[in-house]
Amino acid sequence: MNVTSDQKAKILVVDDVPANVRLLEAVLTPSGYDVIGAADGHRALELVESDQPDLVLLDVMMPGIDGYEVCRRIRASERTAVLPVVMVTSSEVREKTDAIEAGADDFIPKPFQRDELLTRVRSLLRIKRYHDTIKAQAVELAALNQTLAERVEAQVEELERLRRLRRFLSPQLAEVIVSSGDESILQSHRRQVAMFFADLRGWTHFVDSVEPEELTRVLREFHHEIGLLVKRFDATVGFLEGDGVQLFFNDPIEMPDAALRAVALGCALREAMAELTTRWHKRGYDLDFGAGLALGYATCGEVGFEGRSDYAAIGTVTNLASRLADEATGGQILITQRLYAEVEDAVDAEPVGPFTLKGFKQPVAAFNVTAVRQSEF
Repeated sequence: MNVTSDQKAKILVVDDVPANVRLLEAVLTPSGYDVIGAADGHRALELVESDQPDLVLLDVMMPGIDGYEVCRRIRASERTAVLPVVMVTSSEVREKTDAIEAGADDFIPKPFQRDELLTRVRSLLRIKRYHDTIKAQAVELAALNQTLAERVEAQVEELERLRRLRRFLSPQLAEVIVSSGDESILQSHRRQVAMFFADLRGWTHFVDSVEPEELTRVLREFHHEIGLLVKRFDATVGFLEGDGVQLFFNDPIEMPDAALRAVALGCALREAMAELTTRWHKRGYDLDFGAGLALGYATCGEVGFEGRSDYAAIGTVTNLASRLADEATGGQILITQRLYAEVEDAVDAEPVGPFTLKGFKQPVAAFNVTAVRQSEF
């Protein structure tokens, strides 16, 4: 047992003479110690294992295994290697030397003095108490280290998941999914989405006329504006390749105002591009942007392979938004009739078209959005 100042220490007295056991018990018990006795070495070792005493008073000469051998076996066990052992010896020097070599912490000569015995017992128990405290703190520290290691591992794993999700989600949406601990929403499923496509007008000519460094600079400026809007409107990034960008709303996190968010993002991009294209024109670049939006069902989910994957929404709605973006002139935001029906109370738009789009048998009616009247974003 571990001894504290408030606990009653247990002392094992080992002697083959019952009178000697009773004598030691008569001295120790009034001082507040719990005394147990053993008449031989074998019984002493059994009690050391079963009763876990805090100190052993051990006679040297006993039938069977003597006190030296009992002490050596106590020291051989890792659990009792530091258990205080006091040998009760004669006053002969040789016997004391053998006791120390066997591993005894101290020895008491026969006949013993009461006060000397109690002083040595208290001293050894105090040392054991310090040792027990250090041992308990070591166990507690090991447990804390294990807990800390597990927390660090969990946080590293969470950061990795967050980094992966942020490749195609706004930071807010990525953190929502990570904190929920459920990524099953990323598995393939069908859902209605508001699809947004945009790219730059004049891009092909621009690519052929500038150095790669300037091309990279323009793309970085354009993508920076897109990134700000993705975060602001909680959009999901389908892809961001060259001058083309595909975003969608209502997946993997459902949002009741997905259609209006998509249109509002388009108008916000137009405002941002007004400043950006002005700077580009000063540098001699005739660039602008056009956008197409559609509302419909798509198959959504993570696509790719381990180590390299994206989140995609695939369906007719994807192609429709892309084709409308192709028809948009500089600064124009074209939306389908179905999407307009969802947002007509909140936006200003004028009918355009119909457009004959590649891949669609029937001409497609569309609306050109001129402003958003109601927006909380």
